[in-house]
Amino acid sequence: MTSNKVPPAAPGELPPDTPRGLMARFRNYFLTGLVVAGPIAITFYLTWWFVNWVDNLVRPFVPTAYRPETYLPFGLPGSGLIVAVIALTLLGFLTANLIGRTLVDLGERLLGRIPAVRAIYRGLKQVFETLFSGNGSSFRRVGLVEFPSPGMWSIVLISQAPSAELAASLPGEEEHISVFLPCAPNPTTGFFFYVPRSKIIEIEMSTEDAATLIMSAGVVQPGANDQKQRAAALAGMANAARVANQASLQPATQPAPAKVE
Repeated sequence: MTSNKVPPAAPGELPPDTPRGLMARFRNYFLTGLVVAGPIAITFYLTWWFVNWVDNLVRPFVPTAYRPETYLPFGLPGSGLIVAVIALTLLGFLTANLIGRTLVDLGERLLGRIPAVRAIYRGLKQVFETLFSGNGSSFRRVGLVEFPSPGMWSIVLISQAPSAELAASLPGEEEHISVFLPCAPNPTTGFFFYVPRSKIIEIEMSTEDAATLIMSAGVVQPGANDQKQRAAALAGMANAARVANQASLQPATQPAPAKVE
């Protein structure tokens, strides 16, 4: 008489169509799709938000007769951004001549007489001039600093040396330099401090790679920009997740019963 019982699976093998195996595969495929589509979706969302933000900021200054939605049944995203780029370029062109510089100096002197506005304007002007000047060196170099405790190293963005007055107040005779330590996963926040130059290990890494490394909390390492390396890393992640799920689904090995004599 034949038996209709299904023989048990060999140790280390999983039944082909168990519900838990289907859920594990579904989760692996979902996570793989999320890794692929997530960065693309977030990039498009941030770009769309920035374009709409500029459009809403510039649209009140554009006459109604020159707005695209006046002649089209729908709005034209990016029209305000184009107007802003043209206006800023024209402003830079006018400022480069003698009349433009005279007007800018007059406006700066006017702002300099307002106590509350003077400090804000001068600080923001120095920041913008430093960040967007072509010959500036702030935040263009990356280094390592032993922080927050000995044996632990953090990535910092190297800035400028302190002023003569501030350098004279710092202890020791060694030259100090200002650094910014971004926090993960938001590199726009962090710590600013002065460090002796000998305590900084400058490394060959761009600021973009450093920001990516910090935002990903070390998951994305520099030098993985090649598409083949990315695909291989993605496949390795999916395979590792599949192996881990299979290992968790394997039945625990029961100890052999003690032999009674």
